[in-house]
Amino acid sequence: MLSIDSLRIKAGETALKIVDFIRENVEKSGLEGAVVSVSGGIDSAVSLALTVKALGPGRVTALTLPERDITPHCDITDVMQLTGAHDVTCDTVEITPVLECLSRVLPKYDPEDRVSTGNLKARTRMIVTYHYANVNRAMVVGSTNRTEWMTGYFTKYGDGGVDLMPLADLYKNQIRQLAESLDIPRTIITKTPTAGFWPGQSDEEELGVKYDILDLILLGFERGMSDEDISRALDEDLDLVRRIGARVEANGHKRHIPTILRLRTVSS
Repeated sequence: MLSIDSLRIKAGETALKIVDFIRENVEKSGLEGAVVSVSGGIDSAVSLALTVKALGPGRVTALTLPERDITPHCDITDVMQLTGAHDVTCDTVEITPVLECLSRVLPKYDPEDRVSTGNLKARTRMIVTYHYANVNRAMVVGSTNRTEWMTGYFTKYGDGGVDLMPLADLYKNQIRQLAESLDIPRTIITKTPTAGFWPGQSDEEELGVKYDILDLILLGFERGMSDEDISRALDEDLDLVRRIGARVEANGHKRHIPTILRLRTVSS
């Protein structure tokens, strides 16, 4: 049986496990704290809230990395309210000048190529985030969820290039449950999910499916169900299920460290 109830989690217990995970890994690293890039969306809001619970506000640096004429003002406002509520310092670094410089020097730069320019933006944000991490002797805590991780809906070495991924085993629907339990503002919880690469961008429009349906299709794959069984269970088009399956398969390389050619032989 595939239903929204199948995605129900014990939010309190889950939050405690994530808090322990973040705290233990930062302590084990010998570093002094964590950096979280906060976009104004639900995933980064949850990531920030749990990181603060794990380390305390004094050991967490929040960043917001807007792009001129692209990032809605309401996102920046939400970030400032969120970080203020958690008593966390938040630095704003506009990435537009860096992108303008790159557009002038990169061969074959095409602003109409949304995939390559979007990935460039995500990787630019990660450059800034790791600069802060290096300066502050901190780990980078990411916000990628399981839905994004499985479908490859993230940028390799961009938002996917972090030290810790505490949310990557939770589907989007489960992130909403966590957000509710953490008292994340409703304006953030109900906001249309977007990567923020261009005005009006929507995750669900790009993916071609609502998150609740996508989560259940992915859960069906996880349970070993056939495409046909998932299609029948959800009363969704078989072509949609197959398209999602193909996307998961095609993006497998994004979920692994670089493939290493092993040349050395070890003798006993």
